[in-house]
Amino acid sequence: MRFFELVATSLAIGRTRKRLEKIDRLADLFRALPPPEIAIGVAYLAGQVPQGRIGIGYATLRDTKEVPAAPEPTLETLDVHRTLDAIVETSGAGSVRRRMELLEGLLSRGTPDEQVFLRRLLIGEIRQGALESIAVEGLAKATGIDGAKIRRAQMLANDLGGIAVAVLTEGEAALTRFDLALFSPVHPMLAHTAEDVEEALAQLTEAVFELKVDGARVQVHKRGDEVRVFSRRMNEVTPAVPEIVEAARKWPVESIVLDGETIALRRDGAPHSFQTTMRRFGRRLDVDALRAKLPLTTYYFDVLHVNGETVIDRSTVERNALMAQALPEHERIERIVTANASEADAFFTRALARGHEGIMAKALDATYEAGNRGKSWLKLKHVHTLDLVVIGVEWGSGRRKGWLSNLHLGARDPESGAFVMLGKTFKGMTDQMLAWQTEKLLSLETSREGHVVWVKPELVVEVAFNDVQRSPHYPGGVALRFARVKRYREDKRATEADEFAAVLALLPD
Repeated sequence: MRFFELVATSLAIGRTRKRLEKIDRLADLFRALPPPEIAIGVAYLAGQVPQGRIGIGYATLRDTKEVPAAPEPTLETLDVHRTLDAIVETSGAGSVRRRMELLEGLLSRGTPDEQVFLRRLLIGEIRQGALESIAVEGLAKATGIDGAKIRRAQMLANDLGGIAVAVLTEGEAALTRFDLALFSPVHPMLAHTAEDVEEALAQLTEAVFELKVDGARVQVHKRGDEVRVFSRRMNEVTPAVPEIVEAARKWPVESIVLDGETIALRRDGAPHSFQTTMRRFGRRLDVDALRAKLPLTTYYFDVLHVNGETVIDRSTVERNALMAQALPEHERIERIVTANASEADAFFTRALARGHEGIMAKALDATYEAGNRGKSWLKLKHVHTLDLVVIGVEWGSGRRKGWLSNLHLGARDPESGAFVMLGKTFKGMTDQMLAWQTEKLLSLETSREGHVVWVKPELVVEVAFNDVQRSPHYPGGVALRFARVKRYREDKRATEADEFAAVLALLPD
């Protein structure tokens, strides 16, 4: 298939806000892909590069701006894929120059639209709305298969290209091959926010209320004595957390996959800050010394697989019972089951008094929706907080001169794939944070406009605020009142940030 056909489809679905029209366009394209190009084409239209990281960033692409474009489309999709393969495989003396030659050669064969698409693809900036989720719906439309079945396979196997090849060439029966596999991490389930216990019970009637600790999300896979630990972003962190590995080897199960939080606690049992806990994940050397200084305590709250069986489709109550059989009580998160608001409020109060972040409320019959922000999981905190994305930042003045200070905050719009600006904040930042964010945000810079540095929308920041108010000053028509930075969430991707709809839901009547 000619590459311009993929690019034209991307441009068309990027121009419309109509979800069904996006899905129809993708379905037509997916049906037309030759089998050898299915995985490639689906990945490109989901904003992914099959080769993963290929060592090309903003600086490299800036150096290719003068490459002349081709007057007519001649590139084949396989040409693009093979060139990216060659770039990845190039190493050794002279490799930087050779990779640049390959990239410039590829760009020179592209039309202006193809060049723009390639540059955005290589740095993860394809913006056509919901990306992977829209691609899944496009596959469903192209094949007539229930989208929920394709989505489930993708969340468990994390192989969109392979799933696309399977369903487009073999049909629905091929989905049985895609399931949770030991030592292959899956996307964690996420939660919505409830204002208070009363709101949570109004939605769930009776619920499991769990302690919500402010730690690092971990997914632990065990088979026999082999244990591997993965972060929220599905990166392996096993060497950094030997105490998790040692404890897991003692569990009386042959195989298991658990979801939990690990946290550094003070001697009195109070939690250290999230940033302090994350120090355990930033090093590969001197792990023993850091462990002695900041030992980790891990609490597990869900089980996804046990002794050869994937159990995510079982209820919360059933999964909790399975976890109780496999783990000692001190390794399971503290919880109560109640329909009584007073009992739940007392549990919430005790959690806050002990220095924890809040509590979770979970429906008794909830399944584990890997990768989804399920309405059957609700988080309750003592202040409003949102995970937002930094889309720009302003240089500071006075004492903050020389530092990037005032953050432009955006909420995710899954329909457009863009981020809706909700305002700015420079509050809540320590000098250490200012220094760190200046270096980090400059590494994500895309352009400048006066004193504003625009950045790749990648860095997630947790923002506390009093409430949401209507505002004509921002595109979404709303703004956060008294917003202040709580912490950066490097463990989260921009695709996991809160949606704009969650912000609108906080508007007063």
